[in-house]
Amino acid sequence: MLTTDMMLVMAVIAAAVFLFVVEWVRVDVVAIIVMVSLPLLGLVTGQEAFMGFSSNAVISIIAVIIIGAGLDGTGIMNKVAKPITRLAGNSEARLIALVSGTVALISSCMQNIGAVALFLPATQRVCKKLGIAPSRVLIPLGFLGIIGGCLTLVGSSPLILLNDLMATKNLKPFGLFDVTPVGAALVIAALAYFAFFGKLVLPSTSGKTAPSQTIDFGKIYSSANELIELKFPKECDCEKTLEQMAIRPNYLVTVVAVAKQGGKKKIMAPTWETIISPNDDIAVVGSRENVMRFAEDYSMTIKDKLEIFEDELSSSSSGMVETIVPPMSKLEGKSMKEVHFRAKYQVNPIAVKRQDKVYYGGISNIILRQGDVLLLQGIFEKFAILKETKDLAFLTPIETEVMKTQKSGMALLCFAVALLLVLSGKVKLSLALMTGALGMILTGVINIDEAYRAVDWRTVFLLAGLIPLGVATEKSGTAAYIANHILKMIGDVSPIVLLTVIGLLTSAFTLVVSNVGATVLLVPLAINMALGAGADPRMAALTVAVAASNAFVLPTHQVNAYIMGPGGYRTMDYIKAGSIMTFLYLAVMIGAIYIFYGISA
Repeated sequence: MLTTDMMLVMAVIAAAVFLFVVEWVRVDVVAIIVMVSLPLLGLVTGQEAFMGFSSNAVISIIAVIIIGAGLDGTGIMNKVAKPITRLAGNSEARLIALVSGTVALISSCMQNIGAVALFLPATQRVCKKLGIAPSRVLIPLGFLGIIGGCLTLVGSSPLILLNDLMATKNLKPFGLFDVTPVGAALVIAALAYFAFFGKLVLPSTSGKTAPSQTIDFGKIYSSANELIELKFPKECDCEKTLEQMAIRPNYLVTVVAVAKQGGKKKIMAPTWETIISPNDDIAVVGSRENVMRFAEDYSMTIKDKLEIFEDELSSSSSGMVETIVPPMSKLEGKSMKEVHFRAKYQVNPIAVKRQDKVYYGGISNIILRQGDVLLLQGIFEKFAILKETKDLAFLTPIETEVMKTQKSGMALLCFAVALLLVLSGKVKLSLALMTGALGMILTGVINIDEAYRAVDWRTVFLLAGLIPLGVATEKSGTAAYIANHILKMIGDVSPIVLLTVIGLLTSAFTLVVSNVGATVLLVPLAINMALGAGADPRMAALTVAVAASNAFVLPTHQVNAYIMGPGGYRTMDYIKAGSIMTFLYLAVMIGAIYIFYGISA
């Protein structure tokens, strides 16, 4: 019978789903709200509410991220990326197959967003060189990055979480490679899908005339070398701040440097508060037509070449770069004005590209999102410092990052030790992975501060906050109650049909709720449905964990959101490419489980 506790649990679930959909607050904040609400409502104990922080799943996620950061920081991943892009030659199909397949393999042992971010800059450079639109390549890259997480039990958050959720029913846990046959079948099917149907479902066309989907330096500002130096007259009404002069909004011209007292004092990344005075020299970036209009209005002299800023702004010392707002960036959800971007990083924002729109004016007030592309101008030394912060990922190659290449052997050794401990089956997954992560810290592959910065704490709190909801759902009997009603609706069905229903339900949930949220909510439900129907509850739980990665139709998955800007995608592009992929994924997943795990039809 429906109890008060069941109704309260359902109310919490409904509220969480609603907040996930409307996005009034971030998903990790929703998880914290759930975590705090459950004990206050008496649905779990205070200890159970915070048990997620010490769970096997959360510790494993933290360790996997640190191990991935260590491998990346030693240049090992770059060594993998470069030959793969070279092998692609000038073939679009080969580029898609090689890059996407490699990303899938890397995603099996590190976060899928990290694997995609690793290959994104190199892939874009190859696309630009070959005249292939990035929009033809980045969707396959992203989709395979998501699917690759299903190759091992540590490849995605839902699979890492799986054994913890099954433990409530004392079910036998899965091993590291138990899911590999299903994941491999999904990877092969996805590669075949893009090989045969890529020309039909991917936006834009290939060839030398393909339009660039990233900001085109040439069309906007010609080149980084064409900075223009101007001089204000000795007598002018210009004793104002840059914000008061409104140069960018009125002229679409960016002031990148200011010199006072004949060059004795130089400001290389002037802020909105910088005061412009008569007789000042400035360097600007903008179309020559706009610069001439600006100079005429203020009776300024346009110099033939750089004079005051000749050294600082020479092509060997400064330039323009494309960057992208990555996951975990401190800039996400904030405007550049709010974080004092120029003062903090000492570089000049020139333009912001979001999906298919490029903004030149008012960019300091734009609330930045993950996947936004920023065109920046500045001194290379400042870019080196900015790159180290990880607040922006660089799409334009700039050789400033110091790789600990001498530690690459040690990084591989630590990774191998962690893998061997996992395979032994005698050590808990979280302990095995944390041993590898600790080894990387103790051997200097990555220091403890870098490890802390690498961890996606939003994912940690999302997992830890939602785990108690799974406990409450099972403990209150809500999972069994809902499972029984669903079984009554669908009637007496075979195990394979039941798994198909579970897969469809999970796929639908994943589109509106995070994959972690869908897993926490549906694994207890799926287990109860399987027990009620006389099917294998382990296979039902596995179906939920794998189906939680079936998120291709909308740019809601963090990988899809990340590639949206660089690929110039619209939501309709995901719907077009992802709709068939969604049903193919379900069919291959159920078929693989049927073949490799002996499920009866």
